[in-house]
Amino acid sequence: MAHQAEREEIEHKKFVDYKDIAYLKLFTNPHAKIIGKKRTGMTAQKQREIALAIKRARFMGLLPYLAS
Repeated sequence: MAHQAEREEIEHKKFVDYKDIAYLKLFTNPHAKIIGKKRTGMTAQKQREIALAIKRARFMGLLPYLAS
């Protein structure tokens, strides 16, 4: 299980905020794509909240759309 170790690293928070850039970067790969829930180990509802927060942060200019 290569992904099991990766799942345990990510701290599960009750509230996902789009301004918490360090936490949101845990859910993006080096190419700035959102990592799927299979790799993160999140529930579907939590994954949707994280995706929405990442999209809001991108729109506000806090996260990149594409990796440089």
